[in-house]
Amino acid sequence: MSTMVMTGGTSGFGAITVGRLRCSGDTRLLLGARGMQEPAGSLPLDLTELESTRAFAHAVRDELAGVPIDALILNAGLVRADTDRRTADGFETTFAVNHLAHYLILRLLLPALADTATVVLTTSGTHDPATGAGLTPPRHADAALLAHPDRDPELDHRPRKAGEHAYTASKLCAVLTARALSEQEPAPDKKITAIAYCPGQVFGTGLARELPLHLRAAWSLMGSPVLSEAARRFDRTLNTRQDAANSLADLASGVTRPPAGRIYAALRGGQLTWPDPSAACSAEAARKLWCDSAELVGLPA
Repeated sequence: MSTMVMTGGTSGFGAITVGRLRCSGDTRLLLGARGMQEPAGSLPLDLTELESTRAFAHAVRDELAGVPIDALILNAGLVRADTDRRTADGFETTFAVNHLAHYLILRLLLPALADTATVVLTTSGTHDPATGAGLTPPRHADAALLAHPDRDPELDHRPRKAGEHAYTASKLCAVLTARALSEQEPAPDKKITAIAYCPGQVFGTGLARELPLHLRAAWSLMGSPVLSEAARRFDRTLNTRQDAANSLADLASGVTRPPAGRIYAALRGGQLTWPDPSAACSAEAARKLWCDSAELVGLPA
């Protein structure tokens, strides 16, 4: 039986992924969930609080009682229309949820991962300016400035643009984290497969839950079968929730394995591809983000 731990599995394509993994019958899945009325096998997790994140990681290890984790799926995420909100720890919310809390979960569960475990971090093609995605591209992956954007001398003072940058930069962080992990400096005794997974643009998910009402309504409307199918004919970056879930499940379970030297998986036109990530995803940048994130959460690099 495979043992998996997942965030972002209570709505959108993440919930479909959970159903797909559990229906196999040979997977034990522990799911981090914020609400009180969540599926069986879930443990409390609020990604806006590092204390809750630490408690979740400890609860996972207690629940498993030494059973190694075969797959860690870090899928939860959000996008906001500004960078105004701060977490209980004083960090900008998008960065804290999309990157920092997941980094902390990874670090705390790293010793519990199986020697050949798979770690999947959900990212976005918007991390790469070359994709021309329409969102403000990331200028950097400086953890200190992303955690405290008011200290960034180049912060865009237009709230929407600043919010877009917080999102795309957090997704750059996901790819950099995958690279740092794939080079096995943090886990020299393990042969971990690290994958940064871009599901493309998948409308109708919970990603937009903190956007203004009119944007949430448009996001939901574009997720309707008729509009979604029509849009996918003209844009290969658009994917159905089912296709996004199937690819995520296949990556986590090892049905799909990355080609040698590849860490970035991008779903395009319903098909999984393995392109080069952004040119910003250098080994030096990956290592710096790893160390800077460790400092923010109070762990050794």
